[in-house]
Amino acid sequence: MSARKLVLAVVDGMAPAMLGRAIAEGRAPALRAIAERGTLIAEGAAAAFPSVTPVCAGAIGTGALQDVHHIPSLNWWSRAERRYVEYGSSLRAAYRFGIARQLTDTVFNMNMEHLSPDATTVFEALDDAGVRTAGTTYLIYRGRHRHDVSRELALSRIAAALWRRSVLGPAELFYADMFASRETGCRSQMGLPGMRDRHAGCVAEHLVANDLFDFLLLSLPDNDNHSHRYGPMAQGASIAEADRQIVRMMDAGGGVDRFLDDHAMIVVADHSHAPIARRCDLGDAFSSWTVMGPGARTRDAEIALCPNARAAMVYVLVDEARERLARPLAEAGLASDGVELAMFRCGGEAVVLRSGPPGRTRRELRFAAGGDVRDERGAAWSVEGDLSVLSATVRDGALRTPEYPNALARVWAALHCPTSGDVLLSAAPGWEFADWGGVDHVGGGSHGSLHVSDSMGALAFCGVRPPHDHGAWSIADMTPMVRAHFDA
Repeated sequence: MSARKLVLAVVDGMAPAMLGRAIAEGRAPALRAIAERGTLIAEGAAAAFPSVTPVCAGAIGTGALQDVHHIPSLNWWSRAERRYVEYGSSLRAAYRFGIARQLTDTVFNMNMEHLSPDATTVFEALDDAGVRTAGTTYLIYRGRHRHDVSRELALSRIAAALWRRSVLGPAELFYADMFASRETGCRSQMGLPGMRDRHAGCVAEHLVANDLFDFLLLSLPDNDNHSHRYGPMAQGASIAEADRQIVRMMDAGGGVDRFLDDHAMIVVADHSHAPIARRCDLGDAFSSWTVMGPGARTRDAEIALCPNARAAMVYVLVDEARERLARPLAEAGLASDGVELAMFRCGGEAVVLRSGPPGRTRRELRFAAGGDVRDERGAAWSVEGDLSVLSATVRDGALRTPEYPNALARVWAALHCPTSGDVLLSAAPGWEFADWGGVDHVGGGSHGSLHVSDSMGALAFCGVRPPHDHGAWSIADMTPMVRAHFDA
């Protein structure tokens, strides 16, 4: 293998400003070394929309947004199976949908059924190129190597008896305590928050010490849970913990400097966090509609509601009424105090609605792919209507939407994902949609919206070539950068 080994470290929810602060305060020596040897992108990389972890993991893991990878959100309605899919909004939400069903959807179905077969994951591409692949617990893990559920622990033996199925992953797969391609002595207490980063660091240490990979996806998810609980300004402690696990891995390779002599590194966050002060209950916004419940089979239900932290989706359950009802449903959602933007498709266009100031009517922006306006990443669009809906400006054919990063591409991908809802909602600053378990993060942090406050993930790298030179980064750039590194 001519290319240097490469580690892609995903620190869930790490904000660019909080990474910069952790480095400045001396709390992240490994991350500082990566930035000093390479590049720190101060503004970060734009997340997918909704900016929730399953959608963003799909973008990082495939190099495409959800119009390609088909993972639409954290909670969504399967039109094919006529049921809700719940990947883990909260424990109470999981209880309402069924713990066994929630685990099956998250651990197995997300990769083996829900992730589009037409989307090539980073593991699949590198496996096909003969690169030795490895991954710690990450939502998107599909590769070319078959793995059975581990039988090392009592709980995993119960899971093996319950599921009786294998998965396809990288050559070395470690997913909580459920999959372990070899014995490492590392335990995660079945993915308990607060233990996940340590498990990843332990596995990475073993893999480096025994020269078991060319490419490693190192997932460090505990910053997200910490941020939900304590808010985005408290990320210093959880970033420091993630950095300790990176140092642990580097020490197994001779220390920070020697490790970086031998390895390229990419550190990225899938999104960031915004502070939450108030909650919005979708049931109140759509009280005039008959809503499908979590465990119900309501025959006369008109819509399904899918809260996704600071985003939400509405599905019309009568196929022939989907386009006709999209606008009235969008307007119903927009009437709620907690909703800032409502989006839907109309013909060949995407439509974004926004409430006007008190006493004024709502505002509307329409756009479609192709045209004489180009966004920050060079994509071409035709745009009509009120640019203030997205706080946008157009000068000399250049469209800028700094308050809503990469807005048109993100909304377009979300609306053209075949498993997305018919109406998408983005929460107003400070607001979050309560999940089906009634859980919110008021007093803490959350994410999911189109807004810049929770849409930009931290990014730093060294030893790899950037995939473009226009300066507007997306989390979907990670897989192309990895593949280019290995010429795969």
